[in-house]
Amino acid sequence: MATQVKLPRLGQGMDEGKVLQWLKGEGDTIEKGDELYEVETEKVNVEVEAPAGGTILKVLVDAGQTVAIGTTLAWIGEPGEDVPAGGGDDAASAGSNTAKDPASDSTPTKVKSEPVAAAARAESAPAKPAQATPAEAPAAPAPAPAAAPQPGASDRVKASPLARRMASERGIDLATLSGSGPDGRIVARDLETAAQAGAAAAAPTAASSSSYEGQAGVERVELTSMRRTIARRLGEAWTAPSFILNRAVDMSAANELRARMLKTVKEGDVRPTVSDILTKAAAVALRKHREMNAHWAEDAILRFEAAHVGLAVATDAGLVVPVIRDAHAKTVKEIAADRKVLVDKARNGKLTPMDFEGGTFSISNLGMMGIDSFTAVLNPPQAGILAVGATVDTPVVIDRRVEIRPMMTISLTCDHRTVDGAVGARFLQTLVEHLEDPTSML
Repeated sequence: MATQVKLPRLGQGMDEGKVLQWLKGEGDTIEKGDELYEVETEKVNVEVEAPAGGTILKVLVDAGQTVAIGTTLAWIGEPGEDVPAGGGDDAASAGSNTAKDPASDSTPTKVKSEPVAAAARAESAPAKPAQATPAEAPAAPAPAPAAAPQPGASDRVKASPLARRMASERGIDLATLSGSGPDGRIVARDLETAAQAGAAAAAPTAASSSSYEGQAGVERVELTSMRRTIARRLGEAWTAPSFILNRAVDMSAANELRARMLKTVKEGDVRPTVSDILTKAAAVALRKHREMNAHWAEDAILRFEAAHVGLAVATDAGLVVPVIRDAHAKTVKEIAADRKVLVDKARNGKLTPMDFEGGTFSISNLGMMGIDSFTAVLNPPQAGILAVGATVDTPVVIDRRVEIRPMMTISLTCDHRTVDGAVGARFLQTLVEHLEDPTSML
């Protein structure tokens, strides 16, 4: 009996994916576990294994197409075996909000290029359908006034869970939109397109970027799923009510601790950095202030016992936030080893979806680039993100005397829906205590 090759769920919140290329074609003989095709998600590009051995009887989805989770991509079986002309028994579920998670049908083996931040809980990949060129792609209509829709009309429209939530938040009637997903399903990008169309209608005098295309010195760079996800998530983060708290930290003791640790580093070991000490200090402080170690869940606040700290890493493809798990329970040396592995994987495009998931707090450090201080944008649904500036020799007054001390500025951005100012202040106070007296972390 022929085996269906379905698009699996490759990470939390994944709702659809784009088939980038087929590594095997119709008529090819493959073994179970052979790399069969490459799919683009909002976080990574993944080469997916064949769920069974045999001959590729039929490829149903061409390279470049974006399809929903659970869509049948191909059939594998014995030569000459009959297969359904369409997508089989999952054809309808491809556009349904309740499609079964087919993760067990195939398993990712390699990850190539384009990891994303993470952090990345988006439910739909905002890539345009591959079948239409920019000139042919139909523009989604602007949202109609909310007074007209019939009761229950939106409930009967095919739409992803994220699209329904966005429509509810923005007061958009789904029945007024045209879906660009499989079987006309409305996905998140359709809501974004509608919002942009509405903004364009409200401000017709705004300059169009397309008016600059084709001019000398203008380069057009197509958006990847990763770049679209970063843009959308930052837009969502910007709408969250937030506040920023700043503290100056005397890094004398932390620098001394690192110097002592470097003397004990053996050949082949990872050299601990100040960032590793900072990650440990933040994780311990999060355990003491669980209000900060939290997620905003719309109708609840989720507080976590374990501190899984995400580290912002700059790559050629964009910013990613891989996660050091259980940082509170690890030594600085263990954190350093984990950090090196994640950074190397990020810069070589080898991060897996699991490397991004589960973060409870994030740290962004631009001090090594000479930035004195900055404000980081929230990484939803996390309650906070810490921005770390450079350590600079600075004159400070100590016991009525002026001394030169290595001072570092840290800024904590907090989601005000999840925590209040006093909570953030207490967390920062504990963090500073741990950095200025590392023995307090023991």
